[in-house]
Amino acid sequence: MGQPVGKMPPRIVSDRSLAALCVLNFFLADARDGLGPFLDAFLATRGWSSLSLGLIATLGGLIGLAATPLCGALVDGTRWKRALIAGPVVLVTAAALITLISPDTSIVWIGQIGTAVVGAVIGPALAGLTLGLVGEKLFSQQIARNEFWNHTGNVASLFAVYVIISLFGLTGMIWLMVATAFGALAAIAMIDPARIDHKVARGLESKTSAAEAGDKTSPSGFDVLLKSRGLILLALILLIFHFGNAPMSRLIAQQFAIELGTPFRTTAIITGIAQLSMVAVAVATPFLIRRIGLGTTLAIGLAALPIRGLIAGSFEGFWVVWPVQILDGVGAGLLGIVTPVAVERILKGSGRFNVGFASLMTVQGIGASLSNVVAGWLVSEGGYTLSHLVGGGVAVIALVVFVIYRNEIAPSAREVQADSR
Repeated sequence: MGQPVGKMPPRIVSDRSLAALCVLNFFLADARDGLGPFLDAFLATRGWSSLSLGLIATLGGLIGLAATPLCGALVDGTRWKRALIAGPVVLVTAAALITLISPDTSIVWIGQIGTAVVGAVIGPALAGLTLGLVGEKLFSQQIARNEFWNHTGNVASLFAVYVIISLFGLTGMIWLMVATAFGALAAIAMIDPARIDHKVARGLESKTSAAEAGDKTSPSGFDVLLKSRGLILLALILLIFHFGNAPMSRLIAQQFAIELGTPFRTTAIITGIAQLSMVAVAVATPFLIRRIGLGTTLAIGLAALPIRGLIAGSFEGFWVVWPVQILDGVGAGLLGIVTPVAVERILKGSGRFNVGFASLMTVQGIGASLSNVVAGWLVSEGGYTLSHLVGGGVAVIALVVFVIYRNEIAPSAREVQADSR
């Protein structure tokens, strides 16, 4: 799945490669995370405590995150971007199948750590592939399209899980995972490697643009990441946000899976609400960025979490999953689209987009991973209510930091163009 060397043809939005990219995002919704949100509920019904599940998520996440910047640098420097998505899909699916068939302690630990490590490359590789296919002008639009198809794939997968588990049990789950992995691999094969501009994919100007404006195609040193205040501040905000946000859905799934005794179907409903919300958010986000700006759109996403935590920690009953998970779609959904766009603007012309984006994913992942064990401890000390309220309260800090440094974190397109002159 390498990239042949030669002249890059002009990128056309409505072509087979971009259609395949949408299909890839649809199938990656299930194929990139293995058991994903079902793991906690599945293991919780087999006697695993919230603290034990939090420790697995934390350790596996931290080990995987250590590899993420290296994966970003690899994506920046390689022409094998499609293979960097296909390989992890195969390995993650294999690990999930083994865990599902034989959920012994050692297998669960090894499987989750391995999934975190190989899965670390998919995010940067997919972002770089997208940027290389459409270029910077269409990047935010295509990222939103990616998210739309990813969340649509999640909804379809959750519905399929609900039906298949009801009809066929775990055997149906196994065949579903195999089918989604094959779907993702087929979509990868349909993306024409000759359509990927690898200079643009790492945040440099294309060959044509560089020739017109003088040679500006040499990448900056890695120290550009440490010198970028906007990138550092954005990383700090995302660390705080995901520290508060990451454990909330999984704890809600644990709570109601134990109460209702149906881990897969309960998790499918809870996760499906958030994914439907994210589909709507993906449709609306390009319009929001154009009309109210990148910064205001990011602020809306950050503000959703404190409200979410307050509702989750203040009310009881299964009905609460509706507002809580809809707000998850607003918060996480908006940030999932806005973050790569902000990174592309902050690092424009540096040639370090993928490693910068990967470094950002590492920092936000550290927050998410550490929160799992902290949230597990909070549940053991004061119940689910305490964990939800603390998570929502912590998120206020992220919103305050963003308001203070907004212009550096989310520069407008005009500011970026002015700086590049």
